[in-house]
Amino acid sequence: MDYSVIGTKIKEMRKVVGITQGDLAEGICTQALISRIEKGDIYPSATALYQISVKLGVDINYFFEIGTTPRIDYIREVEKQFKYLRDTRDFSEMIELVKAEEKNPLFYKDNEKLQLLYWHKAIYLHEEKKESEAAFTLLHKAYDLTAHPKKAMSEREMQILSTLGTLHASLNEYKKALEYYLRVETALKTTEHLQEKSIKTKLLYNTARVLTRDDRLEESTAYCVKAIKWCFEEELLWGLGELHYQIGYNYELVDNYEKALSYMRKAYHMFELREDRIYINFLEKKFSEMEA
Repeated sequence: MDYSVIGTKIKEMRKVVGITQGDLAEGICTQALISRIEKGDIYPSATALYQISVKLGVDINYFFEIGTTPRIDYIREVEKQFKYLRDTRDFSEMIELVKAEEKNPLFYKDNEKLQLLYWHKAIYLHEEKKESEAAFTLLHKAYDLTAHPKKAMSEREMQILSTLGTLHASLNEYKKALEYYLRVETALKTTEHLQEKSIKTKLLYNTARVLTRDDRLEESTAYCVKAIKWCFEEELLWGLGELHYQIGYNYELVDNYEKALSYMRKAYHMFELREDRIYINFLEKKFSEMEA
């Protein structure tokens, strides 16, 4: 993909302003990265491009006047960063990215893009600020921006409903959580192709976790088995550790430690492959307790 046009514009504006690559990079990234961006070797991240535009004194839209492709690339980069921040639960960076894009016309003038910001702002409100009611209100507002009873549910709409379910589950409102998960599960049955395969994995896993908390262990295990089959069919790595652990935990709750350890060891190997030290340390401690 040709990223040179964005890089050329950055270089031109940097020279107009009269600063070096090092000056531009300060507080944003490395000088070497600015050099690669200007050469068109790589595309700047959403956050970096916003910070560059601020330092150069131009509206971020300046970089998109050349056509639609850079706009699409930029939006995809923002979506990619939000996904990473969700997966790593980095809510502080999440709200900083939301604040940056709230000033960007590419987002606040487009309902689908604005929906992305509302969704992640709501996650931040719930997880960091503990403002659950505000989070629920914003999630419903986000969903309503694009949802319509006469059209199929989009993948992002599914993710927003799943988030609503997860927020209710965190408040021990299991019945409400399962209602939202069921809506997404029903929508998935009419979806021929998922671009983001992990939507289904996470839905089945989160459903299983709620069923466990509601003491419906056999149903929980059945959802885990279904999710594991999906992961193998679609060659997905994420979820296999979590799902095997959840089955093991279900067996632990009924004092079947032999089967519990069997599944947890499988989970452990998956977390080793991912080099996930948090889960590895947790399971090593659990093994010591269960085998004592």
